[in-house]
Amino acid sequence: MKIFYGIQGTGNGHITRGRIMARELHAADIAVDYQFTGRPKDQFFDMEIFKDHQWCKGLTFSIKNGKINPIKTVFKSSPIRLINDIKRLDLSDYDLVICDFEPVTAWSARRQKKKTIGVSHQYAFQYNIPRAGSNPFAESVMKNFAPVNVGIGLHWHHFDQPILPPIIDTPTVSKTIQKNKIVVYLPFEDQQQLIAVLGSLKDFEFVVYSFYPDPALGFAHIQCKPLSLKGFQKDLHDCAGIICHAGFELASESLYLGKKILVKPVHGQMEQASNAAALAELGYGQVMEKVDQNLIENWLHTTTAKRITYPNTAKYLVQWIKSGMPSIDQAWCRQIWSDVRVLTVNLV
Repeated sequence: MKIFYGIQGTGNGHITRGRIMARELHAADIAVDYQFTGRPKDQFFDMEIFKDHQWCKGLTFSIKNGKINPIKTVFKSSPIRLINDIKRLDLSDYDLVICDFEPVTAWSARRQKKKTIGVSHQYAFQYNIPRAGSNPFAESVMKNFAPVNVGIGLHWHHFDQPILPPIIDTPTVSKTIQKNKIVVYLPFEDQQQLIAVLGSLKDFEFVVYSFYPDPALGFAHIQCKPLSLKGFQKDLHDCAGIICHAGFELASESLYLGKKILVKPVHGQMEQASNAAALAELGYGQVMEKVDQNLIENWLHTTTAKRITYPNTAKYLVQWIKSGMPSIDQAWCRQIWSDVRVLTVNLV
């Protein structure tokens, strides 16, 4: 079997999920070629597992100060180039196409009538799951951004729907944490304003990750670091909590590791608003609508967190692909969810 795998690169969550799938596909001796879109080519990092991957511009959202800018998003979309990229992608040599919410791959596969399965959190929105910030336009974008034949949705809870647990690494959870250490990943916020807010919270140590960190901050309790897979994972494993946008993959990793979570959704993005609503509804994390010093300070003194024992969902999916991709039913989903446990972690 030969697979073409398209991965959206706007945020790091899709790529993180892709790395885990790539490892399981390789272990199953399945040949895969990868394509990435959604950010400039030079902003991708730690891509060795994908070998000689392809890149094209694709589609992404223009985000500034934590909000989507619809006008700039339209101008950045380069529709003629997008159409040409869709036409240019040749999928004739592939037995199957996998799409992680990547539009060039999805629309090219539809044009060439290639069987395509979608593996992403966004495909969970075809079912009855918690929603916020929904409107007809947002629902249409979610449905048509990267259409597939079979959409496999991922979420933190099944909500009595045929969806699967997150695709995350499942390492041994560190028993040693630094109780005052907090990882901060809010790359779409104004970084100077963010640092100013954290600067007054001197009882805690903050490790702030961003695309372009400022090394000269003048705050001894704040470290600013560039994005790095190994560095970020190291800091995440021994911290007490994380402050981040309401993306799916990072919150999933944090829940598995038993970290307390505070999310600030990107305004104007239905998925993030819905993720924040789901975290609050499930009791898995707290939400702030803006970077609020008082709210952050109250959250910092939270003494418990949830730890969720998610299984190796990627391995289940690769086995499903190798078995011929039978119809997805509730029984198969329930079998996978049966391994999930929700525990309360004492952070004191």
